Amino acid sequence: MSVTEISPLEALSRVLTDDMERVNVLIRERMASDHAPRIPEVTAHLIEAGGKRIRPMMTLAAARLCGYEGDAHIKLAATVEFIHTATLLHDDVVDESEQRRGRPTANLLWDNQSSVLVGDYLFARAFQLMVEPGNLRALTILSNASAVIAEGEVLQLTAAQNVATDEATYMTVIRGKTAALFSAATQVGPVIAGAPEAQVQALYDYGDALGICFQIVDDYLDYGGAGDGLGKNLGDDFRERKLTLPVIRAIAASDADERVFWDRTIGRGKQQAGDLEQAMALMSRHGTLESTRQTALDWAERARQALAPLPDHPLKALLSDLAGFVVERVN
Repeated sequence: MSVTEISPLEALSRVLTDDMERVNVLIRERMASDHAPRIPEVTAHLIEAGGKRIRPMMTLAAARLCGYEGDAHIKLAATVEFIHTATLLHDDVVDESEQRRGRPTANLLWDNQSSVLVGDYLFARAFQLMVEPGNLRALTILSNASAVIAEGEVLQLTAAQNVATDEATYMTVIRGKTAALFSAATQVGPVIAGAPEAQVQALYDYGDALGICFQIVDDYLDYGGAGDGLGKNLGDDFRERKLTLPVIRAIAASDADERVFWDRTIGRGKQQAGDLEQAMALMSRHGTLESTRQTALDWAERARQALAPLPDHPLKALLSDLAGFVVERVN
């Protein structure tokens, strides 16, 4: 991409500027609290931290793509962002994180109790918002997604540090913790637009594939990147003993000596100097970083192909380009 070009994400943001301004106003209104000032303090710290707002933009884009002209998509997009922000607050407590988007986490600046309880408040606000459009199917989609997200997080907790975790379990985890909100965000757009079922399914499939791709790219970059400059460093997942796709595939291909290494470093957490380099050498030996990269590219292509049943529209092209943008960092 040349310096004069803009990314597909920026292009999408420009097209949706007016709608996103309304979403942001609504978010600021609904994160307020008359009785607990810590709620807006903690929420603003994370929401104003420069996130890309990909998920609410996907809701807006999907609705507009299907010809929606009302204003319910504004409330649903804000709902999606509240759900996402609530999960981030909870995740940082579970992971004992100290940085997110280049800033200290809320649990570090305040405390774990504040992060958990403000996350709960945002979930409650999300449910209030998703009810207001009066669309039972949209409410069902978003409430189900909230349950799936929580289920995925609990599954990840039980699968973490278990070297027997396989790819099927990994896919269930990332479908829950990441893809569920992507697919719900895109599915509610055509639902409130009253679009044909083929378009509803197409946008669900698009969001599901894009969410899976998004998470696999993130997991790849923990070993195949150079740090993102926003608080995540090379090998953080290894140090936290997370069973992500490159590691799962390396363990599956390991010989007896390599299995001892993985049992020690991931299974028992007995890590020492040079272990990250050894882990990356094993991934290189078995080609698991390259295969993970290819899997991400395959899911990006699935996302693009899912859009086929949708009508020709500038937003369709932008959503297709967005799938390419997500995997750009691994190309």
